[in-house]
Amino acid sequence: MINTILFDLDGTIIDTNELIITSFLHVLQGKTMQPLTREVIIPHMGGTMENQFQTLTGLADVAGLVRDYRAYSMLHHDTMVKPFPNVLEVVKTLHKQGIKLGVVTTKIRPNTIRVLEMFDLASYMGSIVTVDDVEHPKPHAEPVLKAIQELNADPAHTLMVGDSSFDILAAQAAGVQSAGVAWSLKGEETLRGYNPDFMLKNMTDLLDLVAQGTEAK
Repeated sequence: MINTILFDLDGTIIDTNELIITSFLHVLQGKTMQPLTREVIIPHMGGTMENQFQTLTGLADVAGLVRDYRAYSMLHHDTMVKPFPNVLEVVKTLHKQGIKLGVVTTKIRPNTIRVLEMFDLASYMGSIVTVDDVEHPKPHAEPVLKAIQELNADPAHTLMVGDSSFDILAAQAAGVQSAGVAWSLKGEETLRGYNPDFMLKNMTDLLDLVAQGTEAK
């Protein structure tokens, strides 16, 4: 039985994929040893901004790059983001059914609240855990466990939904069930390699999982 659902944000319920890729390409143009492409960026999406820049550039101090990224991203944010199909309807239905809902993200808190409020999602989330709220971000268990505590939820009846290995590994570390999303830019097969308990083909699959329990992948 699932009575609590935690969502990753970017690439899971909100389509920020092109904004993220475009922002990295803009900031890192001419600053990497090899030409930067979307194919190089995508596997690292889902981690913290600092870790992504450190991995892509080999630099230890990436504070300036992070600032430039966020400035560019904010400039283009509102015209380049949107919810994935059926997200709003499913979230509203789950909330109406009494399912506890939360967001667990590596995004900073101001940007998280901004995008959730843009699409009228914030009011449905009983817990919003961002990278600013924890010492150890995903794939560590801490963000998931913090959300569970804030929701007064039972890990055995909690599902973490995400589009990257960071989400699945954090769920497993926290002792909760996990669901990958087939619309992940990383690809369904890549996510299956981390052994999520479920794979969602569409957001509406969550309604079936809640109704049927946790019977199979």
